Amino acid sequence: MQRIYLDNNATTPVHPAVLEAMLPYFGADFGNPSSSHHFGQRARQAIEHAREGVAILIGARSSEVVFTSGGTEADNAAIFGVLELAVRAQRQTADASPHIITSAIEHDAVLNAFRALESRSISVTYLPVGREGVVSPDAVRSALRPETVLISIMYANNEIGTLQPIEEIGRIAAEADVLFHTDAVQAVGKVPVDVNRLGVDLLSLSAHKFNGPKGAGALFVRKGVEIDPLLRGGPNERGRRAGTENVAAIVGLGKASELVRAELAASSVHVSQLRDRLESGLLARIPGARVNGDPGHRVPNTSNLMLAGVDSESLIIGLDLAGLACSAGAACSSGATDPSHVLTAIGLTPAEARASVRLSLGRTNTREDIDTALELITSAVGRQRGVASSRGVAVAQ
Repeated sequence: MQRIYLDNNATTPVHPAVLEAMLPYFGADFGNPSSSHHFGQRARQAIEHAREGVAILIGARSSEVVFTSGGTEADNAAIFGVLELAVRAQRQTADASPHIITSAIEHDAVLNAFRALESRSISVTYLPVGREGVVSPDAVRSALRPETVLISIMYANNEIGTLQPIEEIGRIAAEADVLFHTDAVQAVGKVPVDVNRLGVDLLSLSAHKFNGPKGAGALFVRKGVEIDPLLRGGPNERGRRAGTENVAAIVGLGKASELVRAELAASSVHVSQLRDRLESGLLARIPGARVNGDPGHRVPNTSNLMLAGVDSESLIIGLDLAGLACSAGAACSSGATDPSHVLTAIGLTPAEARASVRLSLGRTNTREDIDTALELITSAVGRQRGVASSRGVAVAQ
């Protein structure tokens, strides 16, 4: 059976050149990068080369790149790192408790961090979004308070692909002298990212979203910005992240950064053309189908479609049996009984949210994949709707 993979927002296949670059660090170059001998210094040199690769990809200085275990740790390191220092300062000055601004459609790595902070009496403003899933810069400005210490707005949404007006928000944050973090896990490797153009102080990324390995990520921390370490121990990562570095995975992240920087323009055109072919084909073939989010301002590889009259989880299982992998949303929310918080935030009913699927393409997909996917999805939706109709269930089309 031919298998087609359209779940690249969950993870991407490791690029063969990335795997090749990693292999020596499971073998002869096994040293601890904190050791001063030959073996350790070989590992240290590899880490610093990778750091430079990540820095160039996002327009940063290499000294501003902190390696983490992935996007979740990078998000948590940024959020708790800023808030711990703010809470300490508040205790010393008896000022009001720190305040944070975020959006209603953030990844759970951000939302659950803020919910944990709320339990410690930190005030959080969750900004709403409209039908297209875009945060209003004016809403960010209006939410500012004298005690606001952090704004955290994701760059690209993991479910619907919508891009946020990060540059405008960055200017607002700078004018207010408030630190600005963006979860760019779904943006890096899909659209150009320059931390200086965006005006962010902290930015999170993850290797496995752009053909690197799982278990490696990075946090950009602008020069002069102080964060409290999330992990405490040795002086690794210039004292900002304790623990022996995962050398092989970091090397993989560095190599993936080099490759995606060289291939980004061509890859973006390739996947956007395939996505548009898939999306337009499904909209033409499936009555009542519609695009969730902003079809004109999103990452090039993502299509989230509401397919009235289907249950997305059942549809995805059926498609997997037929050889097509896709998802109903965030991989880390798989199996959740509640409808997607992103889709309900943009105005979908719970039923519509449960009838939505995410199709996310990657560099290895082909036109033949898309044409096969069109047939498989159209047939699967038709079967589900036919079963629903036979049971007397109305299908809105």
